[in-house]
Amino acid sequence: MYFLIDENLPRSTGNLLRRYRHEAVDIRDIGLRGTKDSKIASYAQSKSLCLITGDYGFSDIRNYPPDQYSGLIIISIPKSATASFILNLIEDFLQQKELVARAPGKLVIVEPGRVRIRKT
Repeated sequence: MYFLIDENLPRSTGNLLRRYRHEAVDIRDIGLRGTKDSKIASYAQSKSLCLITGDYGFSDIRNYPPDQYSGLIIISIPKSATASFILNLIEDFLQQKELVARAPGKLVIVEPGRVRIRKT
């Protein structure tokens, strides 16, 4: 899969995704840092990238209908979470290849101990 990494995830998220044989681009590397969510979403759509983010704003299916994206993956990040905790959460998801394969066109919420997938 091809991922667009939001700025609220650790920089090392790209390396983690690549270890699992995915392509990844970080919005901080393409001049989108601090950009409005709608512009990030448009970029992901135009490049057919699966957005991975810790921003629950992208879970609003009225504004971001999952079937119009190559996947919207929301990482549920507790306030006290360390970068290591976040990366472990993402890795737990990546290890479930069948769930990763189902992400295109879906809203995926990754939480400690569970993954929820919503079609529309």
